Amino acid sequence: MDDNLPRVTVLIAARPGQTDIKAAEAGHALDYPAEKLEIIIARGRQPSVQRNAGMREARGEWIYFLDDDSVCPAATLRLAARYFSDPAVKMVGGPNLCPPEAPEIEQVFALVLSSWLAFGPSRARYTRVGQARSTSEKELILCNLLARRDALLELGGFNEALYPNEENALMDELQKRGGKLIYDPEIVVYRRPRGSLSSFCRMLMTYGRGRAEQFRLHPTSRSALNFVPPLFCAYVLALLVTLLAAPAVGLMLGALFALYLAAVVGQAVALFGMQRPSKVASWGTRAARALAAMPLIVLTHVLYGAGFWHGLLTRLKKDGERTAAEVAVERLGSRVNPNS
Repeated sequence: MDDNLPRVTVLIAARPGQTDIKAAEAGHALDYPAEKLEIIIARGRQPSVQRNAGMREARGEWIYFLDDDSVCPAATLRLAARYFSDPAVKMVGGPNLCPPEAPEIEQVFALVLSSWLAFGPSRARYTRVGQARSTSEKELILCNLLARRDALLELGGFNEALYPNEENALMDELQKRGGKLIYDPEIVVYRRPRGSLSSFCRMLMTYGRGRAEQFRLHPTSRSALNFVPPLFCAYVLALLVTLLAAPAVGLMLGALFALYLAAVVGQAVALFGMQRPSKVASWGTRAARALAAMPLIVLTHVLYGAGFWHGLLTRLKKDGERTAAEVAVERLGSRVNPNS
């Protein structure tokens, strides 16, 4: 059975000089034939540039993209192997989950990321949703993604001027050519969310900007949902101006905001219910997390929307403007200690 398995390259983008690479350690522990598994670390300061360089050096038929802090279970490639034999399948992925031992603030961030009201269908990137299925770029994420190397190289790899949505644009192009994308909720990695409120806020702004730039370069009908947060920002601004200039009209507009707040409360109730009881997450802990998520859901809409407007209205970067000066590619093999 193992004779029929394709060769897989685990490709990890890391910083120059970085030694603590959790993804490499997890890659060494993967349950997969050693002679068909290699691990490549591409070091640099622009992940899409690094991944393109790593792909060109890779020997695998499939590339398993991991962020440097992604921890994949040993059975991951065995779970994904059932998709390898279908030539129509070009990408396979699943969610990245918050480790149970992560600090409380990160647990709250993870809860926000997994909420429908905050992230819509993209919540599947941060929590297990449904069954294995064909999907779109809305549900897949690059920190836990398997892809056919030849299909990516045929499209020229990742757009190095588009960051952080370079993988989303590439997925769209694969689907336009008839390629199939698979979301499997059992193919997971464990990865901690941002560690502070300021870094979480910067992430939201970056996500919004990246999505707007992707839309400008690769417009699709699936991007329509991403216009909701920027339109919400415009509505809030109009509401504030109207309350000052024409209070009666402002109060009428405010009725819509009251409905929005009711939806946020409803989402918090749902988030409380979706948390599994445990010794660590007691009833009170789960309730506190759900309550803390409420203002962050509102903040998500505002900051993502602001970032989207920024990406929509500012000058697009050209090829090379975000390119790292140098990329160093290291081939570790399948059973090598990355810190040795």
